[in-house]
Amino acid sequence: MKKRALSHLNKYLVQYKYYLLTGILFVFLNNFFGSYQGPVIRETIDYLEQSLPILKSATGVEKEHLQTEFGKEVTFLVLKILGLTIFSGIFLYFQRKIIIGTSRRIEYDLKNEIYHHYQVLPVSFYKRNNTGDIMNRISEDVNQVRNYLGPAIMYGINLFAIFSVTIPLMISVNVELTLYTLIPLPFLVISIYTVQSIITKHSEQIQRSMSNLSSLVQETFSGIRVVKSFGREAAMSSQFNDQSNGYKDKSIRLTQINALFFPLMVSLIGASIIFIIWIGGTKAISKDGITTGNIAEFIFYLNKLAWPVTSLGWITVMIKRAEVSQGRINQFLDEKNTLIKGKELTTPITGAIEFKDVSFKYPDTGIEGARNISFNVLPGQTIAIIGNTGSGKSTIASLLCRLYDTTTGAISIDGINIKDYNLQYLRSQIGFVPQDVFLFSDTIRNNIAFGFDNVSEEQIIEAATFADLYTSIQQFPLGLDTILGERGITLSGGQKQRLSLARAFIRNPRLFILDDCLSAVDTKTEDTILTNLKEVLGDRSTIIISHRVSSVKLADKIIVLEDGQIVQSGSHNELIQLDGIYKNIYMMQLHQPV
Repeated sequence: MKKRALSHLNKYLVQYKYYLLTGILFVFLNNFFGSYQGPVIRETIDYLEQSLPILKSATGVEKEHLQTEFGKEVTFLVLKILGLTIFSGIFLYFQRKIIIGTSRRIEYDLKNEIYHHYQVLPVSFYKRNNTGDIMNRISEDVNQVRNYLGPAIMYGINLFAIFSVTIPLMISVNVELTLYTLIPLPFLVISIYTVQSIITKHSEQIQRSMSNLSSLVQETFSGIRVVKSFGREAAMSSQFNDQSNGYKDKSIRLTQINALFFPLMVSLIGASIIFIIWIGGTKAISKDGITTGNIAEFIFYLNKLAWPVTSLGWITVMIKRAEVSQGRINQFLDEKNTLIKGKELTTPITGAIEFKDVSFKYPDTGIEGARNISFNVLPGQTIAIIGNTGSGKSTIASLLCRLYDTTTGAISIDGINIKDYNLQYLRSQIGFVPQDVFLFSDTIRNNIAFGFDNVSEEQIIEAATFADLYTSIQQFPLGLDTILGERGITLSGGQKQRLSLARAFIRNPRLFILDDCLSAVDTKTEDTILTNLKEVLGDRSTIIISHRVSSVKLADKIIVLEDGQIVQSGSHNELIQLDGIYKNIYMMQLHQPV
């Protein structure tokens, strides 16, 4: 039997049990002081009913004496009600502060648990799931769970507490009147639950509509240059209007349904009041153990019970929605990191790399990205990997960074299988510059120094100079403090790539992997960067992945890939003498016939 999704939260309820127990105590105290206003109200009305006729008929000194006594008694009763109200309010404040505050603490812990789990999941997880869904589970789904942990639990306990305190008080006065008072309440629960279920269904439709609308707006403004280039402003506005009208229609429909809520509640509570006045009034007239004060007392109890009973339908809906949301959260929390954990070594790395009969098949698509790849890179050596699109070049980089584990074969650094290194340590020793550059909406300075807390100005300038970027940065009004737009939209394609290269260089890694990261720069800039690279590398190993011969021809060794296999290897001068893929690529890029 599948365990209930919400059972995942039990560990947090245990962790904060003392907060919750204190909150529950305050719920009972709030209801105790609140409900015991009823007998005082009865006592006050009965006293007034008995005393006022006597006071009116009295004269002279006796009247003055009765007025004094009457004033003292009424003042005492009013202060009694006021005191009970104040204590009830104080405990209501602490009840909400502790229970709702605890739900916020659990929300914080749950978001951290999800976020930390997201960070250890492999790249394959992010290829299977879109960013919007991942974000929604850590935001909207967690918010639904918090509603269960806070309001749902608080009002559920409040319902139990008020019934356990108020019903005995009502029964002690009159059992028959108690039953008549409670008759409409089950119908109120059923009606409210039905309306709330319909509201929930429409709310979910509105949420989906809002998500689609938000996605359209986000994509429009992220790709605004494409929209303007193709002159599609009117078409996008039309699409937005259609989706916006759909959202509006659903929202109006929900408002119409929601409008039934309070009239329904007022009608059923009004029916209960009619029962109280009718039955209670009949008994009061016949002097059948019921007084006018009892009728007022029961109306007070009914008003006390009305909201908790009404909230039962709302609580049920909240629990259902939380269960669905926590189930979605658990689905991701149950995902495991498929990367094998080895000996967790942090041995200093020299830079001798070996691929030995490495084959790899992408787990989600089944595409074979590498087949029987074998090569060596010595410390300080530069090796280049070239090939046509889809030949498996980027797969080599992903395997070396352990974004994936090999299907068969082994990769070692300094004779140690990379699976035996601590994963974070291994990646800290690799300066990886991917072909898809991602920059944060932050300053150029912080993008270069990403991942480091204490980086000097000199180090940042040195890294920017190495990437042939510092001259361009100086032309910006704010220099290194220039804020980049979303995903680095402020910069050109070549500037983005050079900034990414500077970010890798500042790490001072033992291994460099440049994955087609110079494709957007001109040949002059490319030559400058490669020359700088040669000067600063020293004994550090480098793998240059590219589809351009100009990027790889200075490498000590060149490997040519096709369909995930090595088909040629050697220096530029050796390969240019042989008929094959490398020579074809070289001739095509020189615009010469083979």
